[in-house]
Amino acid sequence: MCGIAGLFHYETIKPVDPKRVEAMTDALAHRGPDGSGVWTAPGVGLGHRRLSIIDLAGSPQPMASADGRAMIVFNGEIYNYRALRRELEQGGAQFRTDGDTETILAAWQKWGPDCLSRLDGMFAFALYDLQKKQLFLARDRLGVKPLYLAHLPGGALAFASELKGLLAHPMMRREIDPLAIEDYMTWGYVPDHRAVLKNVSKLPAGHFMLLEHGRPVSPPRQWWDISFEHRERGSAADHSAQLLHLMREGVTSRMVADVPLGAFLSGGVDSSSVVALMSEASNRPVTSCSIGFDEESVDETSYARAVAKLFDTDHQERIVSADQFGEIDRIAAIFDEPFADASALPTLRVCELAREHVTVALSGDGADEALAGYRRQMFQMREEQARSVMPSALRGPVFGTLGRLWPKADWAPRPLRAKTTLLALSQSGEAGYARALSILAPEQREVLYGDTLLTLRGDYRAEQPFEAVMRAAPARSGLDRAQYADLKFWLPGDILTKTDRTSMAVALEAREPLLDHRLVEFAARLPDRERIRGTTGKWLMKHTMERYLPDDILYRPKQGFVTPLSQWFKGALADEARRVSNSSLLVDSGWFSRKALSRLADEHIGGRADHGRTLWQLLMLERSLAKLGASA
Repeated sequence: MCGIAGLFHYETIKPVDPKRVEAMTDALAHRGPDGSGVWTAPGVGLGHRRLSIIDLAGSPQPMASADGRAMIVFNGEIYNYRALRRELEQGGAQFRTDGDTETILAAWQKWGPDCLSRLDGMFAFALYDLQKKQLFLARDRLGVKPLYLAHLPGGALAFASELKGLLAHPMMRREIDPLAIEDYMTWGYVPDHRAVLKNVSKLPAGHFMLLEHGRPVSPPRQWWDISFEHRERGSAADHSAQLLHLMREGVTSRMVADVPLGAFLSGGVDSSSVVALMSEASNRPVTSCSIGFDEESVDETSYARAVAKLFDTDHQERIVSADQFGEIDRIAAIFDEPFADASALPTLRVCELAREHVTVALSGDGADEALAGYRRQMFQMREEQARSVMPSALRGPVFGTLGRLWPKADWAPRPLRAKTTLLALSQSGEAGYARALSILAPEQREVLYGDTLLTLRGDYRAEQPFEAVMRAAPARSGLDRAQYADLKFWLPGDILTKTDRTSMAVALEAREPLLDHRLVEFAARLPDRERIRGTTGKWLMKHTMERYLPDDILYRPKQGFVTPLSQWFKGALADEARRVSNSSLLVDSGWFSRKALSRLADEHIGGRADHGRTLWQLLMLERSLAKLGASA
């Protein structure tokens, strides 16, 4: 795992100052503390920070191909590199190292951009072909590894693993994109189709770019997509056997490392399944890492301990305070862009614990998206069934009116919290699912915004690109479309961003075996009934893992990392809530209404409403903008 950065002059070939590339890579030193390197040629510069995982001494970067005609900087791991290497050697390729980086170079020279479909792994890389004078930028299928891009004055493209790498270049402009504020206030993160700064973008997951000197930069090209258009044949028993095989393959392929390796263990279905299969494949105890909380209502350590005992793992555990708000500034610095998923705080804690014992940790990320483990996916499937029997001309007036009249009762028992469901049923399936996934609905954002942001936003709404993704999904059912959107939008923007930044902040490599692309492709072909059965999500996975795990692990209610935001803003962070409501960055800019933010803080502190998540969003937005030093 590493950090990469570089510059490419696409208008005219100009010299690249190696010190500028070095400054960009130095900003990423946390991603690669074991080594660094810079390479420049007319019109191009590549920089690298290395975290040594495979071939510890023999694969420094930037790396040249055996014939010296191509150079690469690479962030990630290629899990099938040994098989790929053997195939390339049979075709005459020669290798000087034992790592995966050189395999990508040889694959490029043999197959060009088609090499990507042969790579099984997580990656973002930049490869410069000296013979063709081309720069090849690529990102893995599901977006496990990030790649930021920026156009600089003078016809240059800068790229880096994190935004802070771009910000180290002196010619970077720091102007906030107001549409990114709209996106962030809707989702709690800035999705991959946008960046917080106007001149910055992100290479989308499953895309590549091929650049040449003297030619304009063409848009990214998609090289992989997930399809829900087909259904797997056979019985549930057949599918269970195939799923277990793919899960085993995903786990064992990610256990290859020349450094200590372990796993995150929360005691939930996904991480417990990974630990079970690691233990099956290993001839020594797996190192498992868990954190618990000093508040019993949110602590899951008893389940993690039970799984650790079941598989006799070398279990590492730490109990931390649920009051982790002292890390706010650190989180803002880690993510660069505003990021309001409060589970980033405990995720950082478990990464810190893991790094004390291992250099690589396997996680359970991705199973909920691939195999339908979220409650919202189940609700969407039911709502789509209801939409299919009631015409939209009737649904809109009936459910829309009921939804507007129904009180927003966050305090009430779950069956009485019907407002979101009623409003969702009044809309299309795409709009309804966007409402279910968003933190703030359009009418809630409208009240908070100031006149300046309302003007700059114009007709744009953050739901529009999300709904477009759902409408364009290669899918057969409402559940298909929901999962497709989760895999393409939510997964790279929130889940994988959170894991990448928190793990890399402590120089830990996190691997996601349940996002093996073959497993994800298979899961997309499963019948709806094998994904969700009754009120059980991830049904086939849970059924399959019954041979390994007890029912109280497999079928207990889903919890995940919980951060007590509402309590914080009534207690220790009450002053922060009041301060944010008068923040010059948020209010004086005209982006937000001072009156609306003050009312938000007063209602929450007074116990008249629960605005904890929204206050957290605003606080993280303010801290991130302050760190960026950006202008409106």
